[in-house]
Amino acid sequence: MAEPALTLRHFFERARAGQLTAVRCRECGELAIPPKELCPACYERAWEPVPLGGEGTIASYTVIRVAPRAFMADAPYAVAAVKLREGVSILGRIVDLPLERLAVGLAVRFRPIVRDSQTAIGFGPA
Repeated sequence: MAEPALTLRHFFERARAGQLTAVRCRECGELAIPPKELCPACYERAWEPVPLGGEGTIASYTVIRVAPRAFMADAPYAVAAVKLREGVSILGRIVDLPLERLAVGLAVRFRPIVRDSQTAIGFGPA
């Protein structure tokens, strides 16, 4: 089997460095984020990495008030589905925005969340 164009490890390494990266299928043009094994449109494994601008809008969100033990000190916080300008959507934690300002359609920008050796996807004010 061929080596993936972008592994999850590389995806998060790039995110940690401030670059949000998707993969595009060379067969049908489908864009996907985070990287996947198979293209959801044509089931091929013909991916190539594509850097994204990181700007988008909140499509949906939820406020976490009772958090898992590892994140209890952070509660309340919000997680949102963000539709990026390039057309793909990804989940991320909302940072640097008061919860009362959150709204569907609000413009946001990618911000990596780095805690120790872990990197997560975050979005803050555009």
